[in-house]
Amino acid sequence: MSLLPDFLRRSPGKRDAAPTLTLGTRTLPIEIRRLATARRLTLRLAPDGSAIRITIPNWAPTREALAFVHSRTDWLESQLGNLPASQPLAPGGKLPWRGTPHLLVHRADLSRGVRLVAQTVEVGGPAESLNPRLRRWIQAEARALFEADLAHYAPRAGVAVPALALTNARRRWGSCSAEGTVRMNWRLAMAPDPVRRSVVAHEVTHLVHFDHSSRFHALLADLFEDDIATANRWLKHHGRTLYAPLG
Repeated sequence: MSLLPDFLRRSPGKRDAAPTLTLGTRTLPIEIRRLATARRLTLRLAPDGSAIRITIPNWAPTREALAFVHSRTDWLESQLGNLPASQPLAPGGKLPWRGTPHLLVHRADLSRGVRLVAQTVEVGGPAESLNPRLRRWIQAEARALFEADLAHYAPRAGVAVPALALTNARRRWGSCSAEGTVRMNWRLAMAPDPVRRSVVAHEVTHLVHFDHSSRFHALLADLFEDDIATANRWLKHHGRTLYAPLG
């Protein structure tokens, strides 16, 4: 007989299905990642609250990981409750842009473009299409920032500037494919510059070392001009806020 609670058991006939955990009215998938360098179990919630993530050593059994998740249900519920509300950004609200809150101003007398004026974001045109146009503007600006970052880090790593794709992935801030395409979450344009650049540097490093070995970390430390630990802490503590603007 299984000692696991019902909600941590896999469904019959679905051996490969991801386990889930119900928190209040939401049922979230449990993503288990085995890491050779891990020395203990590490639990966290995805930035947008879409999944429960646990990193475990290679030797740890899956059953132990699931039991650990179950033991931290109260903590997970509190983390889920602390997520920023996702809702349309309205005029008078604040949009984080490159780490600095900017006042959103709608001016119907202006053209449909978006303008940065000091610490204000001005959006013209009809109010009903404000959010879609603001999203497209952020994505265009994010692409320009990422392209500049890649052009800076790739030569320093001794590789060609890779192809870039924007993503709104709910599971990671950036990724690098085996074919060499770097994918970056456009919401990072709202984070402080060193935070965004740390993720770009991380993915460029993967173009050289497609792992997280000591050689990978040594090259990343050489490429990134700021403190990688500080950037990682910012994402850990504030990354979820980047999902609130624009929904």
